[in-house]
Amino acid sequence: MTSIKDLQRIRKSILPALDSRRNADMKFPLHQVMVCTGTGCSSSGSRPIIESLKKELADQGLSEGVRVIKTGCFGFCKLGPIMVAHPGAVFYCNVTLKDIPELVNSHFAEGKILERLLYEEPDTGEKKVGLHQIHFFSAQQRLALRHCGLINPEDISEYIAAGGYFTLEKCLTGRSPEGIIDEVKKSGLRGRGGGGFPVGLKWEAARAAEGKEKYVVCNADEGDPGAFMDRSILEGDPHCILEAMAIAGYAVGAGEGYIYVRAEYPIAVDRLENAISSARDHGLLGSNILGTGFSFDIQLRLGAGAFVCGEETALLKSAMGLRGEPRPRPPYPAQCGLWGKPTLLNNVETFANITEILSRGHGWFSSIGTEGSKGTKVFSLAGKIVNTGLIEVPMGTTLRKVIFDIGGGVPDGKKFKAVQTGGPSGGCLPEDYLDSPIDYESLKSVGSMMGSGGLIVMDENDCMVDIAKFYLQFSQDESCGKCTPCRVGTKRMLEILERITGGKGEMSDLYELEDLSGEIMDASLCGLGQTAPNPVLSTIKFFRDEYEAHIVHRECPAGVCRALLDYAVDEEKCVSCGLCANSCVVNAISGEKKGRPYFIDRQLCLKCGACEAKCPKGAIYAH
Repeated sequence: MTSIKDLQRIRKSILPALDSRRNADMKFPLHQVMVCTGTGCSSSGSRPIIESLKKELADQGLSEGVRVIKTGCFGFCKLGPIMVAHPGAVFYCNVTLKDIPELVNSHFAEGKILERLLYEEPDTGEKKVGLHQIHFFSAQQRLALRHCGLINPEDISEYIAAGGYFTLEKCLTGRSPEGIIDEVKKSGLRGRGGGGFPVGLKWEAARAAEGKEKYVVCNADEGDPGAFMDRSILEGDPHCILEAMAIAGYAVGAGEGYIYVRAEYPIAVDRLENAISSARDHGLLGSNILGTGFSFDIQLRLGAGAFVCGEETALLKSAMGLRGEPRPRPPYPAQCGLWGKPTLLNNVETFANITEILSRGHGWFSSIGTEGSKGTKVFSLAGKIVNTGLIEVPMGTTLRKVIFDIGGGVPDGKKFKAVQTGGPSGGCLPEDYLDSPIDYESLKSVGSMMGSGGLIVMDENDCMVDIAKFYLQFSQDESCGKCTPCRVGTKRMLEILERITGGKGEMSDLYELEDLSGEIMDASLCGLGQTAPNPVLSTIKFFRDEYEAHIVHRECPAGVCRALLDYAVDEEKCVSCGLCANSCVVNAISGEKKGRPYFIDRQLCLKCGACEAKCPKGAIYAH
């Protein structure tokens, strides 16, 4: 059985190595190379790089002086594969297998930084050596992501060295369940899964619920397009979720926990399985934890990727092996959850804040953020943005700072058009709202929502009608079909949008979309249907001129909707090669090879774009 002395011994043995990673100037006898093995970098080839790095170090006789360590996501996903060499936190990016021999020889054999693999500021071209010198990182405040990129997520000793499981020990030996819940309540922490419900109140309700058998469930079913916050936490710091769930179990009186995670997240699943096994081996999960008499264990439940299972009652049904469908509330899961028993359910990012709140105090946490939205929030930046990746900032940070300061703005000199917050359930906000603070109330007041934290940026080349259609198509596909307003209503709305983008819309369609939206939002059973119309309503509100252009003028201003485009040949650029005519399956293009320029018959043209793709001179264009 593991004791507090065992934890202290483990921590003492690893702490110098960990401290040298935290402090770029601190010396340590060995070099340490942290190589990102999150999903993004793994897909870019970081795992073969690790093997190549180890082999090259061995070949050059440097293995004894260099530790190669797998770690989680650093967040700068665009630059993967990423590695950080300590001491100095030297940040190498876009590393390839071909770079390894030169990198080992230069950095580890000769002690010279390999400048060509350093990060280069896009505006100034200045090379940055240390990770903390890079504005993308220095502008953040990482709480939920505090260990990602710092520790090896597959080694429980490293988590213990970072202070892991000591908060659990202090809770079990020196704090009452009521005191823990009161601390969480005073912190002002709200659920990070999208709803924003006060976490302490949810814990209090589960504690007060009658019944000896209770459960704690972690919602790791992250399904928003472009969202990867929870996945990165699970891949980079799985033990922080296990520890928080055990504390929650003690606080509410539960003896068993479940993590409902997508089977589509193989790295997260592997690391959770490893973490659970290691925690059991160390007596930190299971019976009589740390000799305190408290028993709590955790199991995984793999989801099949249904978006609706992000809704808590649908998730619980799926976790029990039933069809993932929502049910009316009340009763809420705190009273009737898994197998009809009281169940506490929070998402990954919510749990990731718990040990920090309990170890550093509610006053520290509540000093961060805004009056109604405390702490930080993790966001995934995707779409038309320079710095694609994962960031964490205090609540109340403006959209402008996130997109144009940390995110680097819109690439290729394009003009910003909109940002969608909150995934497919959120709204699309135009430039006028860039100075809006990111918090629960502010986003809701302008027709969007926080959601789980996805931010997707759009530029001048995006058609907002087509964007609304894309997200409604997603929601319609993911509807479980249980309630008619969502199942049928979103289908009718999608048909109207298809009619508009197909050049057959009428002005009355806009009023019908608005009417249908209200009915669906009011009558749908769960949050999927209740929020599905948001992208449509927000784009009609802020980009009505684009809808009118599609309907009245039969034009798509962004040139996206193919049914509203005409293809033509620029006679000055045409070299009469005939490749366009050869690619046309309906013979809509005529001309003479090496003779007169080619011509497209608009009546016959299918607007498939094959000719434009084939033209070697860019002579064919859509307008």
